[in-house]
Amino acid sequence: MRQRSIFRIAIVPIAAASLVAGMACSEKKPTEKPSTSSREFSEGRSTAPETLGPQRSPDLQTVYFDFDRSDIRADQQPVLKGNAAAIQKHTDWRLITIEGHCDERGTEEYNLALGDRRATSSKTYLENLGIAGTKLTTVSLGKSQPAVAGHDEAAWAKNRRDEFLYSK
Repeated sequence: MRQRSIFRIAIVPIAAASLVAGMACSEKKPTEKPSTSSREFSEGRSTAPETLGPQRSPDLQTVYFDFDRSDIRADQQPVLKGNAAAIQKHTDWRLITIEGHCDERGTEEYNLALGDRRATSSKTYLENLGIAGTKLTTVSLGKSQPAVAGHDEAAWAKNRRDEFLYSK
């Protein structure tokens, strides 16, 4: 009985030490440090690191759609032409993500398909304006991220849209 107590007293600390040592070894160390110090950020000498995911730009405008439609409206064609010009101007933009959105009406499945058709319409339009298809990607968010809260036509009209993001 006494040997068992001594055994427990000796084993428990050894097991705990092994566990802690194992966790320390499995912790991932960063392979490279950020090139910008927090002091540089606070002094305004640098911007956010360029490794961020897709970002919004004031140069890329939102395109709006009619109810249950995915064709590009005549009044939205100048918006897409402006987006094409911005994409051509910003040669450092590696990839443009086109997000297709819908209003709250309809099932989730239907709206995901409609959002996909809307994003694909904008992509095709941009390709016809000379933007390489390899620089464009599409994603449908359906009705999951409304731009405006509300349950009326004014809100729904703002939620039927394509948004454009860039990645460097």
